[in-house]
Amino acid sequence: MKKFFLFTVIALMLALVGCGNSEPTSEPKEKIEGVPEEIQNDVKIAVIRNLPSDDHTKQFLDGARSEGESFGFKVDTFISDGDDAKFQDLVKQAIQKKYDGLIISHGKEAYSKDLIQMALDADIKVVTFDTVADNDGITSTVQDDHELARLSLDEIAKLSEDGKPVRVIKLWLGGIPPLDSREEVYQQYEKDGKLETLETIGPANMQNVQGDVSASVSSILGKYKEGSVDAIWGSWDELAKGGFNALKDNKRSDIDLISIDISNQDINLMLEDGSTWLSTAAVDPQLIGIMNMRLLSKKIAGEETPSDYKLEPRLIKQEDLTDSTNMTNLGDVIEGWGTSDDFNEEWMKKLRDR
Repeated sequence: MKKFFLFTVIALMLALVGCGNSEPTSEPKEKIEGVPEEIQNDVKIAVIRNLPSDDHTKQFLDGARSEGESFGFKVDTFISDGDDAKFQDLVKQAIQKKYDGLIISHGKEAYSKDLIQMALDADIKVVTFDTVADNDGITSTVQDDHELARLSLDEIAKLSEDGKPVRVIKLWLGGIPPLDSREEVYQQYEKDGKLETLETIGPANMQNVQGDVSASVSSILGKYKEGSVDAIWGSWDELAKGGFNALKDNKRSDIDLISIDISNQDINLMLEDGSTWLSTAAVDPQLIGIMNMRLLSKKIAGEETPSDYKLEPRLIKQEDLTDSTNMTNLGDVIEGWGTSDDFNEEWMKKLRDR
């Protein structure tokens, strides 16, 4: 009996020692009134982009990350450099890691629907940007690419003399959904006799878009004497930067450049002495990331979201810019730039203000 009593006491002492050495339990998070319960859990988001790490990509990711982190989310970002196989692997890995939500950017039509369905079947919320997929339950976001093309091509059309078609070197790359949409408008302007395409140039190396395009444009400029080309149209600013460098290297100040998309680098090039980069049509890439994160947050909160959402572009002219203009203060000279109150719910404001 004494042995049993002694054994019991020792066991109790060991149990107490064990409890004393155990990790302290974390304090439960203080709940914020008026904020959906689902949002106040530990939310993990993956943002996966199927493009190179260019300025537009960095700003897009920064927008998504900053907005998500302001809500208290853990946000991880991934870039596949335009490698479709790598992109699909990144999405599949995110599904296996059980993220709460995915923002998928620039997935190709050939595989995106099946890939996204895998995420939805795993109860992961999905918002896409510039991705061709029509799965039920997702929100597909795009820039208004037709309007981007119209804004930029109208500026090219204004270069016409006596109603003649403007002679254009087109910088374009097929197989990328937004660029394909912009091409639809370009073809209409061509059909209407507003443009004459002299050359179409695109990169062969997606890891060096600017350098590749610059070399290609330089190689054909010698064919065209001064005054025989009116403009270069850059359907994406990475292409446009390559075209600009080629014009500069070959001292071709007779050719104007008009583009789509914008970055700090683009602004600096537009402001260079003697620059012929006259204008660009763009949506703030940081705002795109922000809006995608807001939409995904609403989905996680169980709130209604539209199946499609378009971001409206602005035209930015060289004459609008000052020496102090950059992506942060561009809204000072371009009305409506970089701001939107769409989907900015009261509970989101509470999370930012806590």
